[in-house]
Amino acid sequence: MPCPAHNLLGIGSIGGHFATMTDDPPLGSEFPPATREDWLKLVAAVLKDRPYEWLIAKTYDGLPIEPLYSRAADARPIAGRAPGADWALMQRVDHPDPAAANAEALHDLENGATGLTLVCAGSINADGYGIDGSAKTLTRVLEGVHLDGITIDFNVGSETRGIVRHFAALVKERKLDPASVDLRASLNPIGGMAAAGGSDKPWNELAPGFAAFVGEMAGAGFRGPFAVADGRIVHNAGGSEAHELAFAITSAIAYLRALEANGIALDAARSMIYFRLAADADQLMTIAKFRAVRKLWSRVEVACGLAPKPAYVSAETAWRMMTQRDPWVNILRATLAVFSAGLGGADAVAVLPFTAALGLPDRFARRVARNTQLLLLEESNLAKVADPVAGSGAIEDLTEKLCGAAWTLVQEIEKAGGAAAALERGLIQDKVAAVRAARQAAVARGRDALTGTSDFPNLAEVPVKVLDVKPSTPAPAPTTIAFAPMPRLRLAEPFERLRDASDRMLASKGARPKIFLAKLGAVADFTARASFAKNFFEAGGIAAEGNDGFKNRDYMLAAFKASGASIACLCSTDAIYEKEAADAAKALAAAGAIHICLAGRPRDADAMKAAGVGTFIFAGGDALATLREVHDILRLS
Repeated sequence: MPCPAHNLLGIGSIGGHFATMTDDPPLGSEFPPATREDWLKLVAAVLKDRPYEWLIAKTYDGLPIEPLYSRAADARPIAGRAPGADWALMQRVDHPDPAAANAEALHDLENGATGLTLVCAGSINADGYGIDGSAKTLTRVLEGVHLDGITIDFNVGSETRGIVRHFAALVKERKLDPASVDLRASLNPIGGMAAAGGSDKPWNELAPGFAAFVGEMAGAGFRGPFAVADGRIVHNAGGSEAHELAFAITSAIAYLRALEANGIALDAARSMIYFRLAADADQLMTIAKFRAVRKLWSRVEVACGLAPKPAYVSAETAWRMMTQRDPWVNILRATLAVFSAGLGGADAVAVLPFTAALGLPDRFARRVARNTQLLLLEESNLAKVADPVAGSGAIEDLTEKLCGAAWTLVQEIEKAGGAAAALERGLIQDKVAAVRAARQAAVARGRDALTGTSDFPNLAEVPVKVLDVKPSTPAPAPTTIAFAPMPRLRLAEPFERLRDASDRMLASKGARPKIFLAKLGAVADFTARASFAKNFFEAGGIAAEGNDGFKNRDYMLAAFKASGASIACLCSTDAIYEKEAADAAKALAAAGAIHICLAGRPRDADAMKAAGVGTFIFAGGDALATLREVHDILRLS
């Protein structure tokens, strides 16, 4: 069943720009009040023959997003982070050298971080780096760090969970009150199973040990929470927001049952569990997701006979949105993600440095990650208002619908026997795989643009610096129960592989692969499609030779021969294509072009093909497949 909606303020959009509709706009009191019907009449005039439904967007969960929302006066904020309190500014500590990790940790804490995420090798999102789980390493990493004034969060894997016990011993050695240490132990056996694609034991055999570990930490005096229901595994694999929420909620339910079955009262057990979700650059969906997880968990609490209390929810900026090409754009993506997670009520936020997809980030990249949050917290004061989006017609509607979609999947997973059983049956993986394929297709066709990679590429970009530390691949843990693992991907990878092939050619031959833009007509005729073609081909690492058009056909052919390119792309209007494209294609082929493309979808495509045009490029087409074909023609792969 869907969670109840709470609406107050209306925010809607057309083409990505939001409009606010209020009952009594104070600055427009001299005008008659606007109604939805008035707006619909204006929309109909613009749409002409298109139906109104053309304006309704759909999420990857199939949820409709209307172009305009009205306020709903019954809105209430969702209880979450304490009103006016900052979220914890977390910095990842993942350098495998303990001394270097310690230096970075101290530097971050001295410059605004309020918490450390200790990333262990082999854990989720460690990316080949991370500290080992030994007591000696932990002691060195935390040397000089005051443990009772910051948040300590762990990222552990199945082989490094013991580091949490080493931490408890270190707290005792320093004679600190465990209750004064803000510890997040990050115990997450089901998430580890999902990422690894198996386990050495079934969940029902692992659960008692998990519960005993949690009870041990609570018994030592730590406040917790200790077990994390981590949605990043699903997000990394390309899943939808409802998939991520459902996996996190059903993981938390499994942990709750395990704790209760091993003697921990439900009221205490729920406080031992927290959530970690990925935050990405989809502003609306990220805000709604972080609000929805608390509504969903409160529903579980009520079903358990408990009065709901705010769950602890942490965020990490999304791995799958990161790019290696034009990595500076990652800073903008991370800013949107932090903004959205903060407004959605996250209690703690960690930012992946903008060079994370290229290697181990240096101090500059870590500083940018840290300052992204500091600017939003201390200059924009985003944390000062509790649930500031409460009442937004768009956000409230999306939150409600997302709750409904996620709850339906929660019920399906529970019917299958819970999160672990659903993983063993492949139920969760199959649903995630379907959405992953849809996402990848949307990126390939440009519907989901990756700025700097699939859109607005820069072939002359200057490489950024990362630390000279090689990633390692931890040995896989032994498994007796195996199933399909959740892959960990970045959406930009297919385009990056094409760019890598171009780089190899540049390194070996001193020049990139080229395409000649055969511009027909006047500047006004060819500029739009020539710009599109340049963007299109350079996303695949194929340099588009620039020119200002040609006085006549002979000049164009001479320029083609001088360019060194072996393929060409015709660029102009449909009207000029009808008059000149066929002859131009034949002339280019006679001049040595081994393949000819055309920018657009001409009315007489068959005639163009007969004249030698082999490929048509246009908005909405499968750019990735086309670029791969051109790479094959150029023998780059």
